[in-house]
Amino acid sequence: MTQILATVAELRAALAGPRRSMARIGMVPTMGALHDGHLALVAESKKHSDQVVVSIFVNPTQFAPSEDFDAYPRTLDKDVERLGGRADIVFAPSAREIYPAGYATHISVSGPSAGLETDFRPHFFAGVATVVAKLLIAASPDVAVFGEKDYQQLLVVKRLVRDLALPVTILGVPTLRESDGLAMSSRNAYLSAEERKVAGALNRILKDAIARAQTSGDLRAAEASSVEALWAAGFSHVDYAAIRDSETLDHITTLDRPARILAAVKIGKTRLIDNMAV
Repeated sequence: MTQILATVAELRAALAGPRRSMARIGMVPTMGALHDGHLALVAESKKHSDQVVVSIFVNPTQFAPSEDFDAYPRTLDKDVERLGGRADIVFAPSAREIYPAGYATHISVSGPSAGLETDFRPHFFAGVATVVAKLLIAASPDVAVFGEKDYQQLLVVKRLVRDLALPVTILGVPTLRESDGLAMSSRNAYLSAEERKVAGALNRILKDAIARAQTSGDLRAAEASSVEALWAAGFSHVDYAAIRDSETLDHITTLDRPARILAAVKIGKTRLIDNMAV
């Protein structure tokens, strides 16, 4: 039976016994509003661990004042039901538990966090790095699983773990997609029926850009064509569509190494991100 815990002390106490018996601990950090993509992360965690902890915490420090923190879906009961016993522990702390009164420590990140999301959400990765570090320190898992949909975030977390020498293996899981190719995301629920039709074009346009880059070798032209196509498809704003080195997210001019195309767009009030290997 899944335990639902709200404090770090409870979490550590619950994991003490399994840890003494040499059980491997897996963790899946989430912000809730779980969908099949999250369940795929849990399934991957179970392959590598004996006890699975799913954290559900809408992290205020990664939202800017103008963003959707208050509106972000909070559906703990439905999330626990959706997990269906797949997790041994659901860790659902309050904001005060994670950031107690007087909290004054934050993690500053650079490296793979530079550019892309940071150009539009400069606060974001410091908030992500801080909360992920706190969750990993609280649970001390052997493995933690993240989705590749948030690809830049995945690289930031891997860099964080290496730089702080945290004893946890970070695994990335390929993006799960809807039937039309749209990456599964909790924010898809915000889309109206008409917006949802437009959103399905994101996946196709990125595939077209990849094909153009591979055929012509002109990465800048492929990026520019994808931006034009996104505007033409009906997206209300295009933050970026960029082809980068898949390990560092550095700018590249040729496909002589593994690469990734990453994009962020808006449709109405909803911001969507996606990425694919080139």
